[in-house]
Amino acid sequence: MRFPLLPILIILIFNLLIDFYLWRRLKKSSYNILWRKLHVVLASICNIALVVVICVPKRSGDNADLSSIMWTIYAWFSIYIPKLLFVFFDLLASVPLIFHRKRLKILDLAGIVIAAAVFIIMWWGALINRYNIDVNCVDVEIEGLPAAFDGYTIAQISDLHVGTYGYDTTYVAEVADVVNSLSPNMIAFTGDIVNRISSELEPFVGTLSQLKAPDGVYSILGNHDYGDYYNWPSDAQKQANLEHLCNLQKQMGWKMLNNAYDIVRRSNDSIAIIGVENVGDPPFHTYGDLDAAYPALDDPTTKILLSHNPAHWDNDIQDAPDKNIALTLSGHTHAMQMCVFGWSPAAFRYPTWSGLYKDNDKHRLYVNIGIGEVAIPSRIGATPEITLITLRAK
Repeated sequence: MRFPLLPILIILIFNLLIDFYLWRRLKKSSYNILWRKLHVVLASICNIALVVVICVPKRSGDNADLSSIMWTIYAWFSIYIPKLLFVFFDLLASVPLIFHRKRLKILDLAGIVIAAAVFIIMWWGALINRYNIDVNCVDVEIEGLPAAFDGYTIAQISDLHVGTYGYDTTYVAEVADVVNSLSPNMIAFTGDIVNRISSELEPFVGTLSQLKAPDGVYSILGNHDYGDYYNWPSDAQKQANLEHLCNLQKQMGWKMLNNAYDIVRRSNDSIAIIGVENVGDPPFHTYGDLDAAYPALDDPTTKILLSHNPAHWDNDIQDAPDKNIALTLSGHTHAMQMCVFGWSPAAFRYPTWSGLYKDNDKHRLYVNIGIGEVAIPSRIGATPEITLITLRAK
């Protein structure tokens, strides 16, 4: 997979214009040629690195290669976004010159401060906030919930993307410790345990097998778990990769629900836990089959569905009178790993991207924004989430 050529050319040309503008500003404001030379050298290194990364195939190579690509692209953005902001404010400061007035130096200062702040925030997200685990406690009222399950707790985690951490299990071990400290009745993992290939999970099998709950750990597959983002020599090897992933989760003691369901019992009461394979909106593939997972969706049994992509709930479950599914648990969105004052760019892509949603009071959805990262090794806001859901009888 390579990035589209035209957008990349536009970005590179735009970068050159930014760098040329900054070079001219340095030339006007400083007599020291060293600063101009240093700017040219650093700008050249940044843009050459970007071109090299763009040309590297993304569907092959190991995790170290992918990690290098992720960090290079992120470092480039952390330099050029502040540059762009400074240029914007610098141009605003120059507007009075059109009317033969003095530059607004306060805007120059604002541009420097804002550019520096954005740079710091981006690296805070990459080096610190991506490890700041947040536990969200949520009560979900369910009509007809069996009495024995009033107060039943589910710890939901999602989107681990363990390949992002290579062989370092420190953070994932902390995730397991936090989940276990909540003492949930059940643990639900809602997909995307790896980035591309099942071998990414191997260093974490022992760590994730430490997750414990009386009713066990249930898991489903997400779009990243099928090997769709890797170039396989044959379909047989791709299928073997998926089987290996499922076997690793079984070794961890997890109960995989691949278009299947299980019954959880307490005293004489019971609820159904349904799990589907990935059901996605384009460009994500659909492998799931809800009807095959649980044929009698309109029966009175209280049902909790694990489905990775919230688009499944949006398109097929909400306001559907023939689907008696009280609660759906999803992940997938990551809140695009950016959330500022409660707003995320994920809102442009997903109508349900974080938190609890309901339709006509019959169907509810909770979207967990994930515990790991993919594509960019950072979380600006959108703190890694563990959700403790408590079922309440309505």
